[in-house]
Amino acid sequence: MSVTKKDVENIASLARLKFNDEELENFTHQLNQILSYVEKLNELNTENVEPLSHPVENNNVFRSDELKTSVTTEEALKNAPDRTEEFFKAPKVINQE
Repeated sequence: MSVTKKDVENIASLARLKFNDEELENFTHQLNQILSYVEKLNELNTENVEPLSHPVENNNVFRSDELKTSVTTEEALKNAPDRTEEFFKAPKVINQE
């Protein structure tokens, strides 16, 4: 299977892209290279290979949920540039017009 310049023009049209003649030739060549590589991969014997949903099988990659001591309010606010007794103070960013 190979891609023609007309195919690339059609794909570009569907994607609402415009290319000059040089770019169309370049994309045609690149797509044909990709297809030839895929054809080589089709030569591999995959009869006893199960399909994967992901290339690497991971089981529960999350860390365990452990109870730990939390930072106190005073520790959290000690380096804040502007604060109230319990909260960080930040400039108003929502315009209520």
